[in-house]
Amino acid sequence: MTATPPRQWTHYLTPGPAHRKLGLVCLGVGRQEGSVPTVGPRVLGHHVAVLVTDGRGWFSHGGGPPVDVVAPAVIWLLPGVEHHYAPYEPGWSEWFVDFAGPAAAAYQDLGFVDAARPVTPLTTAEPAARAIGRIAQACHRGSAYLEVETSAIVPEVLVALRHSRADEDPHGDPVLAGLARDACLPVSVAEHARRLGMPLAELRQAVRRLAGCSPKDYLMSIRLNRAKDLLAGTDLPVAAVARRVGYDDAAYFTRLFTRRAGQPPSEFRAQQNRGFPAGDARDGGT
Repeated sequence: MTATPPRQWTHYLTPGPAHRKLGLVCLGVGRQEGSVPTVGPRVLGHHVAVLVTDGRGWFSHGGGPPVDVVAPAVIWLLPGVEHHYAPYEPGWSEWFVDFAGPAAAAYQDLGFVDAARPVTPLTTAEPAARAIGRIAQACHRGSAYLEVETSAIVPEVLVALRHSRADEDPHGDPVLAGLARDACLPVSVAEHARRLGMPLAELRQAVRRLAGCSPKDYLMSIRLNRAKDLLAGTDLPVAAVARRVGYDDAAYFTRLFTRRAGQPPSEFRAQQNRGFPAGDARDGGT
C-alpha cells in the first residue's frame, strides 16, 4: 500500500516550580497521522502515553525484541527506559501526552500506567482520545492558566485508559466488586478469599495488581469511607458506626480512624456535619 504523508500537530509546555507542586504536570500533547517517522531508539526523563487510534505498528523497549501494536492500544513510554517504535505502512493515527511529577509514580504503582505491559490493548480509544483532545483544545485557545488546566486533565486521560483496557471490565473487576460488596462484614481476608472462590495468595496478587494495595488496605478504605458517611450523615454513636462497618471494638476503630483520617471520629463528625436529620436515608437502616 502507498504510504500516507504524515500530518502532525504538537504543543509543548514548560510548567514552573509552582505548577510542579501540583504533583502531576502536562509537558506536551500532539496528534500524528500517516507514515510518521520511526521514533528512537531514545530515552526520556518523563512518562508519555501514546494512544494509537488507528493502524498497526511495532514497539520495543529496554533493548528487547519488537512486539506488534494494533489499534486501539496505548504505548507507555517510561522514564529512563529506552524505546523504539514506528507504524507499518501506510501509517497509523496517534495522540500523545507527555507528563511528569511525583504523582506519575503513584499512578504507575496503582496500575494506571502499566509498566509490566508497555503495549496495552484497549477496547476503545474514544474516551482517552476525547480527554487528550481537550488538552489540545486548551493549548489552541491559550490561557493564563494553561499549565494548570492541561495538567488537571492528565488524570482523566489515565482513568479513561484504565477503563478502556481490553483485560478489564469497564464496570470494575469482579474481585474488587466482591470485596466491596462484603467489605463491612466482620470477616478475615482469608474468609473473603474463600467467599470469592480463590486462594489467599491469588487474592493478594489480584488486589495488588488492580488497586495497588493489599486486600486489607482495600477493605479498610471502603470501611472508613462508609464510616465517614455515617458520621457525617447520621447521629449514630461512634460505637454503632464502628459495628456498622465491621469493627466490634470501638476503641480499635477510633485508633484506626484517627491514624488514617488524621482526626478522631468525633472531631470528623463535628467538622463535617451538614445538618442531616437523625436517621437520614443514607444511614442504610438499622
